[in-house]
Amino acid sequence: MTAITGGGTGGHLSIAKAIAKEYNKIGVKPLYIGSTNGQDKSWFENSPLFYKTIFLPSYGVVNQGFLGKIKSLLNIIKLSFKVKKILKQEGVTKVFSVGGYSSAAASFAAILSGRALFIHEQNAYMGKLNRLCAFFAKEIFSSYDKNSKVKDYPVGEEWFKLQKKRDKLKTIAFLGGSQGAKFINALALETASWLNENSIAIVHQTGKNEYEKIKEFYEANGINADVFAFYSPLCDKLKNVDFAVARSGAGSMWELTAAKIPAVFIPYPYAANNHQYFNAKALEEKNAAIVVKQSDMDAKVLISILCDADIAAINSALMIEPNGAKKIVEIVESYDRV
Repeated sequence: MTAITGGGTGGHLSIAKAIAKEYNKIGVKPLYIGSTNGQDKSWFENSPLFYKTIFLPSYGVVNQGFLGKIKSLLNIIKLSFKVKKILKQEGVTKVFSVGGYSSAAASFAAILSGRALFIHEQNAYMGKLNRLCAFFAKEIFSSYDKNSKVKDYPVGEEWFKLQKKRDKLKTIAFLGGSQGAKFINALALETASWLNENSIAIVHQTGKNEYEKIKEFYEANGINADVFAFYSPLCDKLKNVDFAVARSGAGSMWELTAAKIPAVFIPYPYAANNHQYFNAKALEEKNAAIVVKQSDMDAKVLISILCDADIAAINSALMIEPNGAKKIVEIVESYDRV
């Protein structure tokens, strides 16, 4: 039996979902262990992908004061021993971690109980928890690590089906992730009139906090835009998109790459270890994207990119292949046969 653990953000949870889907294809429903915080419960609380879901009162260590860090670490230790008992009760032999603070207790429990631990690192810069657990892991999967047995990010098959020839800018998407991004929202509004004047359609994922305000802006200015707070599956909204403006969280970045949708990535400048910047640079170095720091981006810069960029050339290098999740599950399950 395999337990999948981790989450907190959509990037982590999308990997957990892709791996769970692959297990379901081979007739196995894994156990899920996540947190009561973050997005874990909203994603998986009643999900048919898992035979059971367990949510623990865990929270992050990063971005807390000294006393907060101590309190969080003590909580993780307490939860780790609780999960150790759960793994035994549920007959779990393997733990697959997608990272994030939600994965700490189950990852440590796997190490303490001698169960096989597998890690997926979604970012170019490995997170602290994964670095801490890496020595004990049977395998570490990463799209950036040359030593990884599987470099293909576990992106859903539906994203690869969006691939098509894109040589003219007819529709642009502004994507701030499931929570939205104030900077990208503001950039979209500053650019909207120019886009409208040049007959470029707009698809805009706003996040829930600014949805009403942005929808009212487009309506007040007579601009026809497909505006939504969050939509699943997002790929359905991007079928006709020729170019995207987005943050470079690993999930969004690799989904756009799989779809071969040209993009300019604006890394979130306050991400831990500046990992979004390093994620995007890995693509830019292969001429698969354009990267602009938030401090260097404004409407004039974006319009210049849209006027001058060779859309057909960007994202011409497909850096991942389909079936990343399938390859990962096959390797994880092979440890029962050795």
